[in-house]
Amino acid sequence: LELYKTYLKRKKAEKKEIGKGVKYMESLIKLAVVFALIVILIAFKRPINLVMAIASVVVIVLYRLPMDAILPALQKGVLGYNTINALLVLYCITFLQRMMESRKQLLGCQTAMNGLFNNRRINAALTPFMLGCLPAASTVLICGPIVRDAVGDSLKVEETAAITSYFRHISEAFMPTYSNLLIAVGLTAGLVTPASFVIGMLPVVLCLFLTGYLVYLRKVPKETGMTPDQSKGAYFGLLIKSIWPIFLSIALVLLPIEIPVVGSVPVWAAVIVCIILELFVNKFSMQEVLPFFRSAFEGKLMLNTLAVMIFGQLLSATGVVNLLPEYFAMLPIPMFLIYALIFTVAPLVGGTMAVYMLCIPMMINTTGGVGFFPLFLLCMTMQYVIMQVCPTHICLTLCAEDYKIPLGSMIAKTIPLVVVATCLAFGYYFLLMFLGL
Repeated sequence: LELYKTYLKRKKAEKKEIGKGVKYMESLIKLAVVFALIVILIAFKRPINLVMAIASVVVIVLYRLPMDAILPALQKGVLGYNTINALLVLYCITFLQRMMESRKQLLGCQTAMNGLFNNRRINAALTPFMLGCLPAASTVLICGPIVRDAVGDSLKVEETAAITSYFRHISEAFMPTYSNLLIAVGLTAGLVTPASFVIGMLPVVLCLFLTGYLVYLRKVPKETGMTPDQSKGAYFGLLIKSIWPIFLSIALVLLPIEIPVVGSVPVWAAVIVCIILELFVNKFSMQEVLPFFRSAFEGKLMLNTLAVMIFGQLLSATGVVNLLPEYFAMLPIPMFLIYALIFTVAPLVGGTMAVYMLCIPMMINTTGGVGFFPLFLLCMTMQYVIMQVCPTHICLTLCAEDYKIPLGSMIAKTIPLVVVATCLAFGYYFLLMFLGL
């Protein structure tokens, strides 16, 4: 009788595991359907706001979201802090861009870079990297004109857009101006510090630059056709004079300043400070500034941003991100690959922070601290790399709109960069494991 009871318990447990596996599979199949639909609509060159709206409806239907889950998700998607912050930063950055363009500061930045390096490849890579240190999606709008001028006709428009977005985001892989990195490091229980993370990611950054060069930049001629007629110091001064508002914005965000209720200085506040200073430094008249209030309101870009935010909140409400660790843990693959896959899929479903909370403590326990650092760097690299081809990544939609090309065509040209970067990231992981770091 005892043996029979044990047999029944085992069968019940097996049935439960099978049911759980079916549930995971169904959820992931639905997720695949949603993203397949997004890819198809983008391939047919549908507007990104329409694509996200249709995808949002499909998520609600497929996952049978109840109204008590839909309404909070919609409210957070429209009025949440992240949405308001993204729209406000987009407006402020666009306003500052209008001011800088009217005083030919972006042209001055290009001239300064030519004078310092006289290398179009460096201009196309280094300038968006520096500007990308400011954690604002709309910074890509300032990068666009500079990269276009550096590349010229050497690359197709889609390829130029791809490298603009790609190099602008390299700083996002390791710079402490991005709060999500600090949160991830903080969850490592002291095994990784901000300093060790930055140092550990430097080879990754070099690999990312190398990837951009191998895939596209080597096709761009080095020579700018300019004969420098001033000293390097003069050109460096011109560079500071040209894009000091961006440098100052980055500095304000990095400074350990705490504002009551808000906390550290928000990007929009830093940019507003620079806008005010720009008024006086470059002696703008009110008549010059007034048109910027209207032209900085990019309705299409803001609508795209809003649609992406709403879709992300609805997808997050499905709870699919919480199933990822358990599902991938059932796969017969090595542990490091399981975590790499989790950190690759999570950003696609808007669950980066949730995966940080769920998986980083799990990584510490499963590794026992041995090999944790290389695994942590690999996972952080993978979640960064996948975002460069994620259709819900706001920066990509802004960049595609700036270049006036379909988002799908830009993502297609970014895929080779992602493939090479992924191979190099795994190579770096195996090297660190071999060295026992």
